[in-house]
Amino acid sequence: MEADGMILKGDKLILRGLMFQGYHGVLPEEKTLGQKFLIDIDAWVDLREAGKSDNINDSVSYVDIYNIAKDVMEGPGYNLLESVAHLIATRTLQRFSQISTVRVKLGKPHVSIQGPVDYLGVEIFRFRNADVPLIN
Repeated sequence: MEADGMILKGDKLILRGLMFQGYHGVLPEEKTLGQKFLIDIDAWVDLREAGKSDNINDSVSYVDIYNIAKDVMEGPGYNLLESVAHLIATRTLQRFSQISTVRVKLGKPHVSIQGPVDYLGVEIFRFRNADVPLIN
């Protein structure tokens, strides 16, 4: 996996195909009718200790990351998918100090364009950096 010219290596938690109903978008009907959104999340975290101990306390629960995404997606609406993805990533990094990097891929399958499309969306990476505080 390459992000911003650097190759991301190591262990990661993988959440695929999360589906939520949300009210995000610029158009008035997106804010009132809502629509389905698809999300994939990767969270880079050292899983060696969890692999040795077989103890959830040495890892991060997938359910906790899922619930962050659910709270953001089903919460107040945003105009841009960029804002929604950024919020999911930064909340994940803020809550779990052991996660070094988060990738959020957010897709909107029901879009107003002519022609076939699976979805349109964004993919963002957020990196933990002690010199730059994470801001919502």
